[in-house]
Amino acid sequence: MRFASPINFLLLVLILFLGIFAFWALSYKKKLLKKFGDLPLIIKNAPYISFARQRSKIILLLIGLIFVTLALARLQFGTHLELLKRKGIDIVVVLDVSNSMLARDMKPNRLEKAKQEIQGIIDRLKGDRIGLVAFAGQAFVQCPLTLDYASAKFLLNAMDQNSVSVQGTNIPAAIRTAAKLFDKKEKKHKVILLLTDGENQQKGAKDAAEEARKQGIKIYTVGIGSTEGEPIPILDRNGKQVGFKKDRNGEVIVSKLDEMTLQEIALTTGGKYYHATAGEIELDKIFDKISKMEKKQLAGTLVTRYDDRFQWPLLLAIFFIVGEFFLSERKKPHRSDSNE
Repeated sequence: MRFASPINFLLLVLILFLGIFAFWALSYKKKLLKKFGDLPLIIKNAPYISFARQRSKIILLLIGLIFVTLALARLQFGTHLELLKRKGIDIVVVLDVSNSMLARDMKPNRLEKAKQEIQGIIDRLKGDRIGLVAFAGQAFVQCPLTLDYASAKFLLNAMDQNSVSVQGTNIPAAIRTAAKLFDKKEKKHKVILLLTDGENQQKGAKDAAEEARKQGIKIYTVGIGSTEGEPIPILDRNGKQVGFKKDRNGEVIVSKLDEMTLQEIALTTGGKYYHATAGEIELDKIFDKISKMEKKQLAGTLVTRYDDRFQWPLLLAIFFIVGEFFLSERKKPHRSDSNE
C-alpha cells in the first residue's frame, strides 16, 4: 500500500484546527446558555436543542473530510505491468573540448557556454534518445544513446578540456565517431548536434559530413565564440589564469570562430548552422527544427504501475458528509432528553 500524493496529508492539519474550532464553538455556546440560568433546566424548557446531535454532526463532517484527504493523497495498492511506448529521434551531441574552447569571448568561456546550450536542449527532450561525444585531436563516446536524461546531464557536466588527452580540433573524427552510435539500417530520425569554435585542424570535414548524409544523418552546427578571435588562456591546477598560449615565435595565439566550415558541414547534410548568442535564441530554433522531424517508434519498456484505490475513501467521504447533511441538529418533536 502506498500514497501517490502524500503531500496532501498536510490538509489533516487544517482539519485538526477546524475540529478544534468547531468543538470550541459548541462549548462556547453552552457557556452562553449558562449565563441565562441552570443549563439542564434551559434545555428541558427548549426541547429542540440537542448538543449531542451537534457533536455528532461535527464528528461526521470531520471523518468525511479525513476520507477526502485520503482520496486526494491517492491511496494505491496492487500493481500491474504496462508497456510504455515512446516516439522520438536519436540525437548525438558532439562537443569540442579542445583548449581553444577555453577562450572567454563567451561567458564564462566557450566550453561552459556550449555545455549550457546542450543542457538546455536535454531539458526540452521528451522521448528522444540522447548521446554525447567529446572531441579534440581525437574523439570518443562519453555517453551512448539513452533515454536517461539525468545520466546524460551528469556525464555532460564531467566533460572538460582534460577529457581528451590529444589536443587539436579533429571535426572529421568527431562526426564519424558520432555516426557509429546510430543504427545503420535506419535512413532517418538521426541528428548530430555539433558545438565547436570551428577551428578544424584536420582535412576531410566535408567528406565526413557527406558520409553522414548517406546514412540519413542531419548535422546541425553551433558556432561558439567570435569571428574576431580571442586569446586562449593558460590555467593552473586551481583553474586560475596564468597567461595566454603562444606560438613558436612567442606571439599570443588568437582563436577565431570558423563559420565557413560549420556552414559547409550543415548544408552538406541538410541541416543548418547557428551562431551561439548570450540570449540562447538559437536553442529555440534548433529545438523547433528537431521537434518537427518525423518521430520513430522506440522500443517499449515494461513498467510497474500501482493501482489507484482512491475511490474507496472517496465513497466513504461522501457517505459521512451526506450523513452529516441529513442529520438534524435538533431533537424530534415531543421528545425530551434530560441528559442534554
